[in-house]
Amino acid sequence: MTQQVPSTEPELAGVRNFRDVGGLPTVDGRRLRQGVLFRSGHLAHATAQDAVFLSSLGLHTIFDFRNAADQKLEGPDVALPGVRNVNLPLSDPADGAEFWKMVRDGDLDQLRAVLDDGKGAARMVASYRSTLRNRTAEHSRVLHSIAEDSVPALLHCAAGKDRAGISIAVTLLAVGVERDAIVADYLESNAKHRRYKVQRSASAQSAYTPEVMELLSPLFDARAEYLAAAFDSIDETWGGVDRYLEQGLRLAPETRERLRARLVD
Repeated sequence: MTQQVPSTEPELAGVRNFRDVGGLPTVDGRRLRQGVLFRSGHLAHATAQDAVFLSSLGLHTIFDFRNAADQKLEGPDVALPGVRNVNLPLSDPADGAEFWKMVRDGDLDQLRAVLDDGKGAARMVASYRSTLRNRTAEHSRVLHSIAEDSVPALLHCAAGKDRAGISIAVTLLAVGVERDAIVADYLESNAKHRRYKVQRSASAQSAYTPEVMELLSPLFDARAEYLAAAFDSIDETWGGVDRYLEQGLRLAPETRERLRARLVD
């Protein structure tokens, strides 16, 4: 499998799953440019030092894929001077606030009912397919914006794994990054220091039991099968990546060229 080039990943105290996507190889032998495309979890808990680092990146635009429930739970992103913030809510991988309230409450019977016997992974697969098929307007807006002027850009959701992961994958497909490299970058979200920390409700146990953690693991894992399901939905719905980009995302050839010029060395 093609591997991502090693990165000098910063130590951020309040931002999970941050990384520069630069260095990934393209099918024509080039590489994604360093310092133009970043991904992460939410920025609501960024420390002052984190904000200094993020400001040093020269960001033009931050795309936040969280919905209103996410923002109510976690808070708004920290304000970075001179950076444009664009909120484009994408469907939540677990279908919304009520589900995540149940997760934070840690009710074992409820969790068994909705996640046991492969139902958790099936939920994630269905969500990835749905997000790819039904959020073409949002992904089109991101790619057109990057092609025009919105770099350096940071794409994030809550954990930086699912909604941001799909959006990053779509962006990488559009500029011809190798499929194996896209998957390898996606799987980087499994690193322990990158994983999302669930805020437990006041009524929940102080720590989740092993059984609860096992039930929740499909939601917090980055699994190749999830991204494969998104890719499959491209082939099933549009017959391939080129038609998806042209018909689904309305990317004209000249727009794709501008996108490559922005992101690829």
